Amino acid sequence: MASSSSSSSYSGSGPDIPWVEKYRPIKVVDIVGNQDAVARFQVIARDGNMPNLILAGPPGTGKTTSVLALAHELLGPNYKEAVLELNASDDRGIDVVRNKIKMFAQKKVTLPLGRHKIIILDEADSMTSGAQQALRRIMEIYSNSTRFALACNTSSKIIEPIQSRCALVRFSRLTEEEILSRLMVVVAAEKVPYAPEGLEAIIFTADGDMRQALNNLQATNSGFGFVNQENVFKVCDQPHPLHVKNMIRNVLEGKFDDSCAGLKQLYDLGYSPTDIITTLFRVIKNYDMAEYIKLEFMKETGFAHMRICDGVGSYLQLCGLLAKLAMVRETAKAA
Repeated sequence: MASSSSSSSYSGSGPDIPWVEKYRPIKVVDIVGNQDAVARFQVIARDGNMPNLILAGPPGTGKTTSVLALAHELLGPNYKEAVLELNASDDRGIDVVRNKIKMFAQKKVTLPLGRHKIIILDEADSMTSGAQQALRRIMEIYSNSTRFALACNTSSKIIEPIQSRCALVRFSRLTEEEILSRLMVVVAAEKVPYAPEGLEAIIFTADGDMRQALNNLQATNSGFGFVNQENVFKVCDQPHPLHVKNMIRNVLEGKFDDSCAGLKQLYDLGYSPTDIITTLFRVIKNYDMAEYIKLEFMKETGFAHMRICDGVGSYLQLCGLLAKLAMVRETAKAA
């Protein structure tokens, strides 16, 4: 996502475009976060001769945006005829690799020296193993005219022969400051009325995902016309961190029954155990308590999350977690 507020840096225009697309940067320098990765892309954009790339990282951190911006800068007016983009929604089985991708790799396009045709495969980790095997030979045969950029969430799902042919660029979740700087640009451009704690809530619900942050901002603005904490949590429908914070506080103060009552309240509102436990983990991470207690709390929460992911998502599991947290607190007190 872009940090520059000049409208020429954005790929979209018009009132009806989602803000995620409207404010998607088209220059590498405008991308927020992951400074090391962006710096590498800037060097490639300046010097040309892009290697085959694997871009790995969580959703909403700018992988697709980066590679599209890089392609725009490298190819300029030749972008349309020299770039092939295939997403997970397109058919990318072995036949497509053998036909469509191979045909594009064979296609003659006149490009400046040091520039190559680019094939972008988004969500590459969802490609079948057979399609990836067919792809590895094409990468080698046409290496002098075509480069590949594979975006994925986990690089381990890409077969090793392809991994060894590519430079790996890792993307991490964006920091709160990076997301806030981007939100402020959009808020100013769209004249969104907001309260500071509303933006804080958006950053909390996004959890390092810029796409989620912008979508939540737009949804809250169009639904309520004002971005404050209450409206954001209504739109995002996540357990309110204040409720969860009260639960933790009650555990730390030895009020186990009150803590369970707070949990029951959240559970009865219809939140899934996964929603509750992920919010619980993030609240514990930022809670002001003794470090050794915090580490034990995070460990127990992690074990409970694992059990819930295995399918044992019940109210009893969550109460059991609170009981374990209370035991940790008792042990710490005795020590």
